Amino acid sequence: MTATRATLAWTTDRPWRGIMVATALPLRDDLSVDLDAYAEHVRRLIDEGCDGVVPNGSLGEYQTLTGDERARVVRTAVEAAGDGARVMPGVAAYGSAESRRWAEQAAEEGCGSVLLLPPNAYRADEQAVRAHYAEVARVGLPVVGYNNPFDTKVDLTPALLARLYGDGSIVAVKEFSGDVRRAYEIGELAPDLDLLIGADDVLLELALAGAVGWIAGYANAFPATCAELYHAAVAGRLDTAVPLYKSLHPLLRWDSRTEFVQAIKVSMDVVGRRGGPARPPRTPLPAAAAAAVRAATEKAVADGHH
Repeated sequence: MTATRATLAWTTDRPWRGIMVATALPLRDDLSVDLDAYAEHVRRLIDEGCDGVVPNGSLGEYQTLTGDERARVVRTAVEAAGDGARVMPGVAAYGSAESRRWAEQAAEEGCGSVLLLPPNAYRADEQAVRAHYAEVARVGLPVVGYNNPFDTKVDLTPALLARLYGDGSIVAVKEFSGDVRRAYEIGELAPDLDLLIGADDVLLELALAGAVGWIAGYANAFPATCAELYHAAVAGRLDTAVPLYKSLHPLLRWDSRTEFVQAIKVSMDVVGRRGGPARPPRTPLPAAAAAAVRAATEKAVADGHH
């Protein structure tokens, strides 16, 4: 990566850098969206050291939201953050035209960037992927690609990412494959493409490989500690980063599991940050899994994480 330590921080001209929290969406017991709780959550995340928020991602259960709910979540995030540049909405949709409309809404609200999955209604080929990203990029907001080959069945390989960057369609990638070796190939093929950590349980490895941002999940429950961990990791301060990483890893690894939404919401509830239930088709964690998450969360609190 060509970025120096001095340029790793969040800035208004590169608002996708730093620690951006993929926000969980607080729901009431009747499964309605609690926008007041969400606004409070966004404010607290930023007050406690996070750089910004990513609403309407998978962790925000965007697939289950109505169009009105989805738009109001973005508007609430911008108002609560106090600066639209700190908001990177997810704009994934089955159709490229719909993704473009969500990007247009993000631009209207003053957001600094958007996060975009590849087409996920079918296993798109390279031509379709490049056309999809080009369509959304026409809106004019910086687009962060999101590589999640497990859920989308479309793999944004380093070579394809380099082509998307060369097309002018993306400025960065949220890398969720879990294969940290890709960081070096991305750096070779597209040295000016920003690498963002996309899975909590490979944070340290990708930070050491040159990542300049983290789209974080467990920061929903432990924002201050996650911010401390991120900054120590990207600065190469291993004496601080490694102990924190080891201490949090029993929780961080849940971010890469199918039940990550429910797990993070359980942790939020344990620490007093409203998470609430998840909407169907997600169901509550099985009792043993929920107990494991609660125990790991309580231990993290006892260890002084917050």
